[in-house]
Amino acid sequence: MVRVVCDELERASKAPRDPFEFHDGDVVGVTESILARTQGNFVALDDITADVRRLTPEGDMALIFPLLSRNRFGRMLSAFAEGVRGKLHLLLSYPTDEVGNRLVDPLVFHANAGRIKGDLFSEREYDEVFGRCPHPFTGVDYVDFYKRMNPEKIEIHFANNPLSALTFSSTVIVASIHSRHLHREILERAGATVFTLDQFCAAPRADGKGYNEEYGLLGSNFSGEDSVKLFPRESAKFARALADELRTRTGRRIEVLVYGDGAFKDPAAGIWELADPVVSPGYTEGLEGLPKEIKFKYIADNPGDRTPEEAVKEAIKSKGEMDRSAGRALGTTPRRLTDLLGSLCDLVSGSGDRGTPVVHISGYFDSYIDE
Repeated sequence: MVRVVCDELERASKAPRDPFEFHDGDVVGVTESILARTQGNFVALDDITADVRRLTPEGDMALIFPLLSRNRFGRMLSAFAEGVRGKLHLLLSYPTDEVGNRLVDPLVFHANAGRIKGDLFSEREYDEVFGRCPHPFTGVDYVDFYKRMNPEKIEIHFANNPLSALTFSSTVIVASIHSRHLHREILERAGATVFTLDQFCAAPRADGKGYNEEYGLLGSNFSGEDSVKLFPRESAKFARALADELRTRTGRRIEVLVYGDGAFKDPAAGIWELADPVVSPGYTEGLEGLPKEIKFKYIADNPGDRTPEEAVKEAIKSKGEMDRSAGRALGTTPRRLTDLLGSLCDLVSGSGDRGTPVVHISGYFDSYIDE
């Protein structure tokens, strides 16, 4: 994989159309999908089912707050339902899932929320009060879709409080991604036996494939009717190896990151892209920390006894003295370099379905500070 990426980057740099040079501080992003596929990091649904049976006790079980997604959770749900030795009580959050996929139309929800008695309600009440709300992009009715994964074993409920799961079972599988640690702690303090998605498929099978020690099933994606692709393993090790080879070939210090979903929100539907546990599961050390940045508009509007131009130049120069990880931005938007660069890469490739598994970025770190 390291050799192939380097070969293609060199070929691209010498292409008749838009040739380019490599520079110190360039960044190469490699999508997590191509790395995981190179590793053969797939797991069969039967293996997920076996892991559920191995790890969880017999009896009914609750599974809370999954994403509304055919690719991210649909096939996985069928494996969980098969593995549970009892009923599987599926609790869906409302009016949206964790990343903003709608379960209830917002206007309908606010107009009718008062008709619901308490936080927890049934599928029958959902139909009576809110009615079905197909996904605005896919047209999928996820309540029906998830129920059909195993109608004999799956019962669907609606709740936003993780403690509602204890109404049905003291054993709970937390399927949330970014809130999983909070939900686990809340449930364990209440005495529940709790599992999170990163605990399943976290150890190698006999053939050594199909596992992720850190993320388990988190970051997995639809691969076929009978399997899912997992997040790649040893992403940081791959990033360092690629950076070393690029330096050998180009003589330049080039940073590398492996990226998945970008951390951005669709302004029309209100859906967050970030269905992976992190934007970048592995990267080189030069991408640690926060970028050097400053609110030009704030400094220009408050120049003191200087001209706006003088104030901005002075602020930029003084900012250059600060370490990336120690800086404090005036704004409230997250500013980790890996989140910014990974999101940039994802916009260029995956989210635009451009068929571009490798992205070369030049000039991202260029700054007035360096002149």
